[in-house]
Amino acid sequence: MQCKKLFFLLLVCTLIGRVSFSQDTTSSDGLFQAARKAAFEEKDYTKAKSYCYRALTISPNYADIRIFLGRIYTWTDNYDSAKICFETVLKNKPDYEDATVAYTDLEYWNNHYDNALKISEAGLRFHPQSTDLLIRRAKVLIAARKYSEAGAVIQQLFSIDKSNAEARALADRIKDVSAKNKIGVSYGYTYFDKQFSDPWHLVSLDYSRSTKLGSFAARVNYANRFKSDGVQYEVDAYPHISKTFYSYVSAGYSADDGIFPKFRAGFSLYANLPKSFEAEAGFRYLHFTDDTWIYTLYLGKYYRNWLFSGRTYLTPGSSNISQSYSLAARYYYKGSAEDYLLLTVGTGISPDERSIAQQLNSNYKLLSQKASAAWNFSIKKYNSFSLNAGWINQEYLKDTKGNQFDIGIGYTRRF
Repeated sequence: MQCKKLFFLLLVCTLIGRVSFSQDTTSSDGLFQAARKAAFEEKDYTKAKSYCYRALTISPNYADIRIFLGRIYTWTDNYDSAKICFETVLKNKPDYEDATVAYTDLEYWNNHYDNALKISEAGLRFHPQSTDLLIRRAKVLIAARKYSEAGAVIQQLFSIDKSNAEARALADRIKDVSAKNKIGVSYGYTYFDKQFSDPWHLVSLDYSRSTKLGSFAARVNYANRFKSDGVQYEVDAYPHISKTFYSYVSAGYSADDGIFPKFRAGFSLYANLPKSFEAEAGFRYLHFTDDTWIYTLYLGKYYRNWLFSGRTYLTPGSSNISQSYSLAARYYYKGSAEDYLLLTVGTGISPDERSIAQQLNSNYKLLSQKASAAWNFSIKKYNSFSLNAGWINQEYLKDTKGNQFDIGIGYTRRF
């Protein structure tokens, strides 16, 4: 008798569970939720559209469902159908912010920048404090290469929300392309307490120009190391690939291969990812007496006024892989990408640290710990200064360690 009662109880619970967890597809709200589940969890856009059609049959003026249907059309490259959805909503409700945001996205991703700007401008008349619309307007202006206007929108956004991480990421993207020309000079001093008897000096002069294809730069480095002078010539480029991707290409040469590597080169692919993430993967090449190939990976995340990042350099060898790691935190203390404090800790030597990269020319796998701090600040918008200091504790011979201290100063003028 007890078994029958237990079986009946389990059967009732199962039936109740099925009723509770079954999807409501009889109301417009239930169909809307079913459409979202089909799109986001099952990635079945055909099913999601079917639910939207049925929901709109029940509630033809349900704006959120029509906007969601328009977004599905956007994701599936049905431009005309998406446009009809958004325009239908805005015809009935011109101040509907979500429809304006979705319509701006559609035109942006289809490279219709003039239309995207008109739509976002119309929406901002109703919602001048909308961070969603301001972010999208800045993205469109960057894509249209109207960098000064994009910078003005970002500043407007910072006046509303100084800690907006996505705006911070966009400000960093604008920084290197907001002025067509840039000239910079820097000086670095490196002192060794044991490894070398004389300090190292590095002076760099560079010029860069922004173009429709990306920014390009030329640099001359002068160094005094081991009581000898040397000069290195470099060119860098940051070609645009798409709204998400851009690249870094670098090459350098020096006839003074005791002071600099004779040849150096580099390539990286950068990605601007959702949720204010950014990533990089690439390689660096150095030729001293032998070829050295170094591979790098990077991941960064903008959070409010901060950029947190991690990077590794991996150098394959005959018996092992040399590894360098660093963690960095950059704090933006003003509404400008030029004004920040930077703290870095890590291990190993980076090939991108030009002041000390020459130490990679060693048969001994260098073991080191390091920490550094930097301060970058702007004056009257187009002038920026940098100050930095660093410490490295390095095992430069077997069981023999020494300290080195780096200080540097730099100035950049944009015009």
